[in-house]
Amino acid sequence: MNDTSTPQVEQYLDQLRKRLRGMRAGDVDDILAELRAHIAEKTSAGASVQSTLSALGTPEQLASEYVTDGLLARAELSRSPFRILNSLFHIATFSATGFAALLATVTGYTLGVIFVLGAFAKILHPHTAGLWRIPDGYGVEYSLRMGFANYPGPGREVLGWWIVPLGLVLGYGLIILTTRVAVWGVRKYRASRPAPGAAR
Repeated sequence: MNDTSTPQVEQYLDQLRKRLRGMRAGDVDDILAELRAHIAEKTSAGASVQSTLSALGTPEQLASEYVTDGLLARAELSRSPFRILNSLFHIATFSATGFAALLATVTGYTLGVIFVLGAFAKILHPHTAGLWRIPDGYGVEYSLRMGFANYPGPGREVLGWWIVPLGLVLGYGLIILTTRVAVWGVRKYRASRPAPGAAR
């Protein structure tokens, strides 16, 4: 049997198309054409349509695989922090490793942004922004101030104007490093996964 236009196949592909609605139309058409060819190959080798579709998984499962793979591919190519975080957030919903990677990436980006903001805050609020060394009842604490509050009382600003170049270098460096590590992790994770619908 080599007929991929049976009602059973059409219903399966139609359900899959509905669940791939967020993807580009051309990509969805390519996926469905690839699946038709896969079903035709299996049925021509003697497998039944039912067993072939069962091996592929439900339309929901298969759509999730394609969506995840698409997110990972876009994160690899664009290297956009927003796309990377979106991909990691998706992975984190079903993987403990993905959740840990998401936390590490969010931490890296957050610290990078704080360093950069600290540098710009010093320019805007030169007398109150900076890294302050403040004595308290238990010893000394260090506080990064953005200059929006009043003068922090007894204490002294530690870095002075050095916080501007240091903040920019550390901040942008941390953002770039976090992006590279995240992309490397996304690439390794994607390479370790079988292609959607493959080897079935």
